[in-house]
Amino acid sequence: MSRAAAERAEEVRVTSGAPTLRGCPWPAARRAARAAARPLPVERVELAAAAGRTLAEPLAALTDLPAFDTSAMDGWAVAGPGPWRLSGRVLAGQSCAPLADGAAVEIATGAQLPPGATGVLRREHGALTELPDGAAQLRGEVAPGQDVRPRGQECGRGEELLPAGLAVTPAVLGLAAAAGHDRLAVHRRPTVELLVLGDELLVAGLPGPGRVRDALGPLLPPWLAGAGAELLGSRHVRDDFGLLRDAIRHSPADLVLTTGGTAAGPVDYLHAALEATGGHPLVDGVAVRPGHPMLLAALPGGRHLVGLPGNPLAAVAGTLTLALPLLHALSGRAAPAVGPAEPLAAALPGHPVDTRLHPVRRTAAGLAPLPHDGPAMLRGLARAEALAVVPPGGLAAGEHAEVLALPSA
Repeated sequence: MSRAAAERAEEVRVTSGAPTLRGCPWPAARRAARAAARPLPVERVELAAAAGRTLAEPLAALTDLPAFDTSAMDGWAVAGPGPWRLSGRVLAGQSCAPLADGAAVEIATGAQLPPGATGVLRREHGALTELPDGAAQLRGEVAPGQDVRPRGQECGRGEELLPAGLAVTPAVLGLAAAAGHDRLAVHRRPTVELLVLGDELLVAGLPGPGRVRDALGPLLPPWLAGAGAELLGSRHVRDDFGLLRDAIRHSPADLVLTTGGTAAGPVDYLHAALEATGGHPLVDGVAVRPGHPMLLAALPGGRHLVGLPGNPLAAVAGTLTLALPLLHALSGRAAPAVGPAEPLAAALPGHPVDTRLHPVRRTAAGLAPLPHDGPAMLRGLARAEALAVVPPGGLAAGEHAEVLALPSA
């Protein structure tokens, strides 16, 4: 099959795919976003290049940890009961001849324990005296195995340390290095292009008549990176159908993320541009406040588009509902669960029929709702520790609300 024929077949497959979910419940929208993509291919990369990606296979130990019996303290390695005759020193990275009963060597933290040693006497617990022949004698109390990290204490060779699906954090990199790895099997990073729509947006300076600052351009990229994505670029697109259509059609990104244009206003061109590019809506509107006019679509070539509402807090809701679950699926990352229910310090009013996401902080009395929670506001979000998931009808003080963690940068 020619490339052109393959692309036509892909376009037919996309546009005749799964039925569109319109105004679907919030939990179903998150599940749909997660199910819309499969993990990207696996690559084996050096440790430094694996940071921020996702483990594609379990991380197993290539050696025992520690790989040999190690001193846990500065002091003396001793053999048998004391007193001991002192002879020599062992530093980290050095080896030592076996110790006979009654012998001791000075030893540094992390140094390999000499064969025959039965324990380590801490420096502050030992006393040295000079013998008539000029040698030093060491006295103190040492229990068998005291202050020794035995071989394999943390793990044995071949033991699974971490499961696949975990984000590669600095701690994961450190563990992988300690366990003997030079490279890791990780999923390719999903690529994202951010298209910020609207003639009214400013990227610098003070807002003026009819003009507002773009808040989402600075807000979203760190969250996308935290989800394992690689941002190919962020650019503004004027309120023009042709410009938007071409930006979507020619984007090389796995995910095209747009802000604004998801409703039915006079310059809301996203639905028309999506149709013109051969896209197929998978989720068109979600029963959640703020953010209900959000959009998830499949694009030709196996790409996806997530359309976020233009209001900042509504766009945050769309990011957490559709964009991040989709990116986690592409990254091969385990889905972040909604946190366990926590008690409310005050009532949280709800929408009559939709789920509501409300910024909250944790206090001694429970979750405290924050003011400034309107769709166009970010002041409450900036102080929030999480978003409370409020079911239709709301929750009274003392009732429990599920919690959605805010992404880390």
